[in-house]
Amino acid sequence: MTVYEVINARILKALEQGTAPWNKPWRGAANQPKNLTSGKEYRGINVFVLSAMGYTSPYWLTFNQAKTLGANVRRGEHGTPVVFWKFGSREIQDGEDITTQRTVLARYYTVFNVEQIEKLDVSTALIMPKPPASPIAECELLLASYIGKPEVKHAEQRAWYHKVFDIVNMPQRATFVSQEQYYGTLFHELTHSTGHPKRLNRPTLMDAAAFGDENYSKEELVAEMGAAYLCGVAGIENATINQSASYLAGWLQALRNDHRLLISAASQAQKAVDYIRGCQIAMAA
Repeated sequence: MTVYEVINARILKALEQGTAPWNKPWRGAANQPKNLTSGKEYRGINVFVLSAMGYTSPYWLTFNQAKTLGANVRRGEHGTPVVFWKFGSREIQDGEDITTQRTVLARYYTVFNVEQIEKLDVSTALIMPKPPASPIAECELLLASYIGKPEVKHAEQRAWYHKVFDIVNMPQRATFVSQEQYYGTLFHELTHSTGHPKRLNRPTLMDAAAFGDENYSKEELVAEMGAAYLCGVAGIENATINQSASYLAGWLQALRNDHRLLISAASQAQKAVDYIRGCQIAMAA
């Protein structure tokens, strides 16, 4: 099986059980899934695959990393695949001309949550999740970090992003069941806005012609994942994703037809979230 098929199988299983994996964000920025040994946070589709596994701790290890720490994976436990990208190049000869072509290959390795590992000599306080100090304040900090964001209006009782005028419209706050629902909806629309030409110029946003076309559906998946990611960073429940049978059936069909769709959408969502959080500024500095 290819890496795309491996990840797709994981997500399809969750969808068939009635749950969209990107509807299970971690609780607070400190609790994003990460590797215990390196301290590096997982990114892209890995965030959703690992978060959906249901473990309390955000920390993960490979089999060999656990062994190096004098621990071992508990008998009968099953690992979770993590995608990584292998960059390389190859020479292509056309007659007397030789050109170098850059290659990018998706690969995966297996990790285990620390709750699946025994004899691990690590402080429980270190590996257990930390509650966010103030989730709503964290939501406002995320909004403040989005430099050059579109104007946000409250002109009508529908949530939308207009790519021509670069405007987000939100229903009045008082009409939402909770503050968390308001911010989750706003995060969805702001994720759309990162695709504007003056930002990331995302084809799935700019080339979408009508409701239900292929680009529209892909862009909606990017926005759903982006919103879930931002909700996770802020530490709020992502209660905005439609879990209806028709919605889940639609994604099931789309993922069966295109094994690359999920990883591609998660990658675009990661870029959108990085942009909103100001990570692109830090990387350019």
